[in-house]
Amino acid sequence: MNQVSRPVLGQIGDYEIRLLKLFKTVVECGGFSAAETELNISRSTISVHMANLENRLKLKLCRRGRSGFALTDDGMVIYESAKRLFARLEEFRYTVNELHEQLTGELKIVSGDNIWLEDDFPMADVFAALGELAPDVSVSVDVAHMGEIERRVLSEDADIGFVHYHRDLEGLDYRHLYQVRCFLYCSNRHPLFYAEDDVVRARLGDYKFIHPGIYTNPEVTAQLAGMQLAGRAYHYEPRAALILSGQYVGFLPESFARRWVESGRLKALLPEQKSHYLGIAAITRSHGRQSRLKELFLQLIINQINRL
Repeated sequence: MNQVSRPVLGQIGDYEIRLLKLFKTVVECGGFSAAETELNISRSTISVHMANLENRLKLKLCRRGRSGFALTDDGMVIYESAKRLFARLEEFRYTVNELHEQLTGELKIVSGDNIWLEDDFPMADVFAALGELAPDVSVSVDVAHMGEIERRVLSEDADIGFVHYHRDLEGLDYRHLYQVRCFLYCSNRHPLFYAEDDVVRARLGDYKFIHPGIYTNPEVTAQLAGMQLAGRAYHYEPRAALILSGQYVGFLPESFARRWVESGRLKALLPEQKSHYLGIAAITRSHGRQSRLKELFLQLIINQINRL
């Protein structure tokens, strides 16, 4: 009786690694179209590469159609295996870099767009110090929403994340850096801009409020009682634009709003009652690989903050 021969995958080289990286990106972007921008290649080119990978593995990895992009069962197994493969490769790269006296490699940082030019967070000085101490290090900086920041640090797709401190997730270490004071603002286009405080107290719930999309602490939650939650904007800039439109009131850090307050375009409403402190923390993976580069960067941040 003849045995049916099963396909055997031979040597895995750079070509297969590149195809698997492309496949992983397509999966995490949710399909070919969404991956175009991330990969900076056309859908047709992505399709060719995916076909080459499937042919190389002798497996059907995904389906595309009117219902959208979906992984096959084999595709899900390959995706999970590829993630483990790249994690091991990254661990190997870090190990080699750690053996060199001169720090090298890439430092991957992810945060909201809310912190980079804060008066209380001298990131320009931190990067200047890093450049002097570790000139061969490259830096990759990305902007994401809170949940995405936490996910990427947990999965070791990022070395360090910066978040508004609002919870402790298992698997993450939090280092408190500083805090900012936030006030409730309206613009000079808004009816409450010229109102007396007693009118503001009585009428505040009648007007639309733009919410950051997270609840950072009980104090903030209490201050939202009676507010008309009418929209969400996590990042400061779009939230400020919505407030400046005159259609919404909303909280912003005092330092971020200062330029518009000084120009007469924004005003803090009931500042003695409607304000709170927002903590900023650096997050790293609790049980991730040890990295002198990561620890150096965190120490430089603390040093710069202590000088303020």
